[in-house]
Amino acid sequence: MTISHGAQHEDADPFRERSGPVSSVRRQILGGDFRFDSASAALLGVVETAYAGLPSHRLPAAAPTFRIELRLLPRRAPSPGDEPPPVRMQSGAGLLCGVMDTSNYVVLAPAQRQALVVASEDMLDRPYHLRYELVEFAVFTLATRGLGLVPLHGACVGRQGRGVLLLGASGSGKSTLALHSLLHGLDFLAEDAVFVQPEGLLATGVANYLHVQADALGRVDDRAARHWLDRSPRIRRRSGVEKFEADLRLGPGRLAATPLELAGAVFVSAEAAADADALLSPVRAGEVAARLRAGQSYAMAQPGWDRFERQLIRRGVHELRRGGHVRDAVAALHGLLDGSR
Repeated sequence: MTISHGAQHEDADPFRERSGPVSSVRRQILGGDFRFDSASAALLGVVETAYAGLPSHRLPAAAPTFRIELRLLPRRAPSPGDEPPPVRMQSGAGLLCGVMDTSNYVVLAPAQRQALVVASEDMLDRPYHLRYELVEFAVFTLATRGLGLVPLHGACVGRQGRGVLLLGASGSGKSTLALHSLLHGLDFLAEDAVFVQPEGLLATGVANYLHVQADALGRVDDRAARHWLDRSPRIRRRSGVEKFEADLRLGPGRLAATPLELAGAVFVSAEAAADADALLSPVRAGEVAARLRAGQSYAMAQPGWDRFERQLIRRGVHELRRGGHVRDAVAALHGLLDGSR
């Protein structure tokens, strides 16, 4: 029987523990010190594309180190469809897993602050899914568990160290409001995922990309900003909705240089305000907790949720209805941050 050198290698290293020379990239993300190790320059390039040029947010406590190993597998046979299978979650023995298929998955050991991200070469042709569903999944999950953060589906903008949390159902206009807040002088913290330290309501995020639908272009008056959005690549969400993926590091406005202390939260509504001069209205005390928890099922299961919820309610929660132009809503946010309401 003839055994090829490749077969000998697989028998000697069935778990691929010897992957060859490894390089590293280190980034300060969400208050943690992340080290990415890989023998693949292409995968480290994905990390750089995601996190290079971002403000290095630091939280009051010392930044722990998280280690993420990235491993590239050979290209698979072409699979049907335009997108990879959705990630399925699993856990056991202190490990968390997110699995697309046998060649694309994430294994996390939160107690050890480590993760393994495995991707096939063909995923390099799908950079949005590779970054968002594998690499960022590992970063966000390790940071949430290792730093005790509350992970929220929402956006956040602010100024002078204070921020306002933008919440609301999909399609309510959070991303569009975040975009116009950026264009009208507010600091941009995050558009899709916000991570809050419950003790001091310090919010952090990853301000790398903004996702808006094409109809948002018609409401952007600045020609340079429209050009920035229009030349951005388009991605397709799992829901089927197409959006521009605009790199915030290449666009106008300011990214929040430090975590923002939340001054309160706003539920963004798609409904028009009855009074164009009164877009903001306080949410009734008896409704606040239920509305905060709606759409935040994962966040409310985290250990810091109760402290976060109590403190945010004390700071103030409002509903923001639409005015004649989105800049009217931005002016209302300025008012909240100024403490005038």
